[in-house]
Amino acid sequence: MEAILVLEDGKVFKGKSFGARGERFGEAVFNTSMTGYQEIITDPSYKGQIVMMTYPLIGNYGVNYEDIESRKPWVEGFVVKELSGIRSNWRSKLTLDEYFKKHNIPGIQGIDTRALTRHLRMSGSMQAVLSTEDFDIKSLLKKVHASQHLEGIDLVKDVVCDEPYEWEVKSQKEKGKSKFNVVVLDCGVKFNILRNLEKSGCRVKVVPAATRAEDILKLKPDGILLSNGPGDPAAVTYVIETVRLLLGKLPIFGICLGHQMLGLALGAKTYKLKFGHHGGNHPVKDLKTGKVVITSQNHGFNVDMNTMPDKDTIVTHINLYDNTVEGLENKRLKFFSVQYHPEAGPGPHDANYLFEKFINMMEKNA
Repeated sequence: MEAILVLEDGKVFKGKSFGARGERFGEAVFNTSMTGYQEIITDPSYKGQIVMMTYPLIGNYGVNYEDIESRKPWVEGFVVKELSGIRSNWRSKLTLDEYFKKHNIPGIQGIDTRALTRHLRMSGSMQAVLSTEDFDIKSLLKKVHASQHLEGIDLVKDVVCDEPYEWEVKSQKEKGKSKFNVVVLDCGVKFNILRNLEKSGCRVKVVPAATRAEDILKLKPDGILLSNGPGDPAAVTYVIETVRLLLGKLPIFGICLGHQMLGLALGAKTYKLKFGHHGGNHPVKDLKTGKVVITSQNHGFNVDMNTMPDKDTIVTHINLYDNTVEGLENKRLKFFSVQYHPEAGPGPHDANYLFEKFINMMEKNA
């Protein structure tokens, strides 16, 4: 069956449909990871986006239930050069095509993904529509211009948990070494963040993003983790206020959107990147040690340090592709943060020390 991808600037890509039929709108972005498509599509940070994979063959190892990063896939649509006709992995339960049909997500294959990548790099990420129903370009352009864009929109409310819950510890061995109580403010948290906290010796309580600071403190945590999440951080004003009230009270570790929330809570501003950082091969330099690590990234906004009023907050990491801010720290206010995803570990262990750093902060604060 036919499918079409139309960008808001009028660029058109025609291909073949897979997954569900229908019409979906979102910001078109490209991801440079060679593997990990399952983790990408189930990352809540991709809510509101149509994701294109630059690697040409996708779907060859199918979908399993061990490697998902949340309760369901969140991408609005999926774009690939070629969808594998077979799935070959002993853990595989479904093909990618079946998985998308099950969750009502449309996909398109057979387009020139190199041309689309180049176009998005030159022109920037932009709103798009993926359709298997309407093939009239004028009609689709009218609809895509009228659709909801990412800027100024709170997408966190769409992906968070409904009620607080405790992350289930799988083994008695892990239960026995739990030492610290950590509250995770869920803005779209990935399961592997929770797994890493558990492995580091933490009892983990996950609370919805709208939870008030006073209610978080009533849980008597030893530390707080601010999670990743989708969309424009400046639009999620209630989380910014919560973070502002928590600053300096307990050790805080911010990841991705959580990093941005810390910047906003301190009075800095965020800005939209031209085409964002999406992939598993981004080099990031630790300014304290000079060490360069390979990181997984998924964000379209960045903290503007030129607007940071708190002079005690320092930049700890930078992205070597474009020198954007990748880490912050403030010892007076007991927090540190990174813009990338240490739990994803494409290095594969380059960023493990960040969870250890969080543990050390809680030990010193006890």
